[in-house]
Amino acid sequence: MFFQPPRDIPTTVFARLPDALRGSNADHEWVLHQPAGGPSDSLLEGPSFDRDGNLWCVDLPNGRILRIGPDGVFHVVAEYDGWPNGLKIHRDGRIFIADYKLGILLLDPVSGKVSPYLVRANLERFKAVNDLFFAANGDLYFTDQGQTGLHDASGRLFRVTVAGRVDCLLDNVPSPNGLVMNLNESIVYLAVTRGNCIWRVPLLRDGSVTKVGVFVQLSGGGGPDGLALDAEGRLAIVHAGMGAVWVVDRVGEPVYRVRSCADLMTTNAAFGGPEGKTLFITESGSGSILKADLDVAGKPMFSHQAA
Repeated sequence: MFFQPPRDIPTTVFARLPDALRGSNADHEWVLHQPAGGPSDSLLEGPSFDRDGNLWCVDLPNGRILRIGPDGVFHVVAEYDGWPNGLKIHRDGRIFIADYKLGILLLDPVSGKVSPYLVRANLERFKAVNDLFFAANGDLYFTDQGQTGLHDASGRLFRVTVAGRVDCLLDNVPSPNGLVMNLNESIVYLAVTRGNCIWRVPLLRDGSVTKVGVFVQLSGGGGPDGLALDAEGRLAIVHAGMGAVWVVDRVGEPVYRVRSCADLMTTNAAFGGPEGKTLFITESGSGSILKADLDVAGKPMFSHQAA
């Protein structure tokens, strides 16, 4: 990946999922169709902060949406028959879920009610959606991963405009996963897990894409999963199976590596804390939320912008 390893940043455990909230999922349909050796009693993903400083995340095989307070205590907000994989908070307070089984869902954070938002595009069902991101104008971008990989490069990147139009921007991705936009939102950074790389997806003025290329090529582990951006435009790449988050600058040069103090199944990350400079990382091997103190705050998310 890099000619010289970047400086290491340590992590500590912020919270650990209680044993009482872990399931016995060895025969779970989703678990049976994943590569052997992955976590089965829980899988934490989709970390996102609300305006009150609560960290929300999903637990895929148990069909749960979790809220973790500043004290590190887990609260089950919703439990339903689905496979939640990603989560983002709208600035109006609604919570959007990328559900591997059911499509894009909405969660009422007060009642815990889960309802469908987008279950198909142009009459066709999705392969299995994975993660999502809101642009500053409210457009929703999400990935449709399914079981794609180097053997089947048909994963897709979608956008839903604020007017409700659904556009398929890419349909040739070998396992699209996490996504985020650069500072001026002219580029989508897309984690391509089975290709072990980050794609750079430039946007034209009409919103279509062109000249897609590799921004960062990784090696080892299972591949990149979640992505986050800081206020200087540096990209945090969560490397599943490597127990690391690589931080690169806006041109792709390495800045530092955040090392897991727990297991290797780092899945996603979000900036939080009083100054926004703490990176919170979901680590699904141990069912933990890790944290690391960084030198630059995260870029404010759509949920924190004024409505």
